[in-house]
Amino acid sequence: MADTRTPAQRRRIMQSVGTKNTLPEKTVRRIIHALGFRFRLHRRDLPGTPDIVLPRLRKVVFVNGCFWHGHRNCKKGALPKSRPEYWGPKIARNIQRDVEVRAKLKAAGWDALTVWQCETANPDRVRRRLKDFL
Repeated sequence: MADTRTPAQRRRIMQSVGTKNTLPEKTVRRIIHALGFRFRLHRRDLPGTPDIVLPRLRKVVFVNGCFWHGHRNCKKGALPKSRPEYWGPKIARNIQRDVEVRAKLKAAGWDALTVWQCETANPDRVRRRLKDFL
């Protein structure tokens, strides 16, 4: 079935995609809080504006959307078939930016963990990863 939306309608839909307080992010925050840790959100003074910051531990957690950050071997991370000339470089740049941000954080003495959107479907696994990291 063909997409009958206009380019303006598609832009509005893409603009409505949230970057903060997403369901996967709330799931990870709930788990970290249940583990007894307190944290800060979206510290803009750190490279990449990490989703969750544990200042005393000097650790950050990024909760990445599989599509937007190009999660490999994940069906949610697959590039769309339409307009690959647009999406390919866009997602590649996001991946490169993630690498650069992690390097900057490491140089500043911070440890970082990435939790992928698809992983939040299994909260027990995420809990174990977070517990090991923190």
